Amino acid sequence: MTQVAPGAGRKIGDVSAESVKPVSRQERKQRTRQALLDAALAQLADRPFAVLSLREVTKQADIVPTAFYRHFTSMDELGLVLLGESMDVLHRMLDAARDTGTDFDRVVHTVVRTLYEYTRAHEAHIRFLTRERHGGGGAVPQAARTELRMFAGDLAVDLARFDCLRRWRTDDLRMLADMIVTTLLSTAVELIETVPRTAESDERILATAENRLKLIARGAAHWT
Repeated sequence: MTQVAPGAGRKIGDVSAESVKPVSRQERKQRTRQALLDAALAQLADRPFAVLSLREVTKQADIVPTAFYRHFTSMDELGLVLLGESMDVLHRMLDAARDTGTDFDRVVHTVVRTLYEYTRAHEAHIRFLTRERHGGGGAVPQAARTELRMFAGDLAVDLARFDCLRRWRTDDLRMLADMIVTTLLSTAVELIETVPRTAESDERILATAENRLKLIARGAAHWT
């Protein structure tokens, strides 16, 4: 009788049952939760959160609507989680700028280039955040505005590191920070919405953003 070598007849890519690592219940739950978040972001590409329905999200995530509540208590909770992820992108950008030093032109260049990298890597989150800050009176838009105010407050603290700003009043630092945040967010929106998207259009947008921030800085130097 001809002996068959172990594994003979197995197709390339076949995996034995023994080699497949079982997926834990917690891992399955986390995957489903992430699928819901991803589905919501995909649905929000061209509309505000307020008009997004639970059924649309669960349909795209390929789960039954009732299973949604195993992961989120409401659509608002899902939206707040997305908001937290979106703000994390901005905070990581600010952290990168903190490592640049106190040469303002260098900081501006780093911030704008970092904004570009994070916007391209997280377009769905940035689009969601910039849209929701103007989204009316719902829980998610209100939270977006609150988070951005807090972000501007953090930036105001960082601005006080610069020699020309150390004597500024807190309110004035906050006003300057608000102007910078507005410029950064409008730049992110322009990067996302400009069509056609080319290297030349990106460079034009980034150069304009740097000039705007430098203009703000020059004006700030003469503020009394």
